[in-house]
Amino acid sequence: MTHLAEVLTLSNTQIAIEAAATVAFAVSGLMEAARKRLDAVGVCVVAGLTAFGGGTLRDVLLDRRPFFWVEHATWLWVLMALCAAAMLFLRARHFEPTERAMQWPDALGLGLFASGGTHIALDMGMPAIVAVLMGMVTAVFGGVMRDVVCNEIPRAFRDHQPYAVCAFAGGWVMVAAYQLAWPLWAATLAAAGVTTVLRVLTVLRGWNLPEWRSGAY
Repeated sequence: MTHLAEVLTLSNTQIAIEAAATVAFAVSGLMEAARKRLDAVGVCVVAGLTAFGGGTLRDVLLDRRPFFWVEHATWLWVLMALCAAAMLFLRARHFEPTERAMQWPDALGLGLFASGGTHIALDMGMPAIVAVLMGMVTAVFGGVMRDVVCNEIPRAFRDHQPYAVCAFAGGWVMVAAYQLAWPLWAATLAAAGVTTVLRVLTVLRGWNLPEWRSGAY
């Protein structure tokens, strides 16, 4: 396989993973909006915040323009079509199997978005810790915004399963690869792979973060 073919294959793979991740995040927003019995506007807003909120917050914090969903406006049409289809066909009995199925593209998306957000910040000359936090924001804060809008304590803060921690770890892999001048494709695969594997292990093994214990003083 030639170098050009390898690059094209990786690019197509990244696009497919990013598409699956964006859809997975949007579907989680759709299901939360459905539980809250929101109207069509509310469904689209919550799904959009979940899918695009983390990247938008990253771009605001880094003063980066245009926002990625402005630059790639096709995703807005995809989102609206997904919302319309969900309101027509998704019923309560579909929620549990859909949530289980979305765990795997969600883990892939977490890794890809964390690595991508970290790389963008590094390219802008941010310090390593800031870049890693920007990657974590990209990957996690769409779900945080979803839960805040739906009047819930963000799931990333209360379910005790490592989620942001996985993105944080993957971000440091991107930092190391960036400083070693790895090709972007190799750095992305390494960082996204670490994040994804950690998240999958978390789900399969039931790992939990310690909770605050305030019973004794």
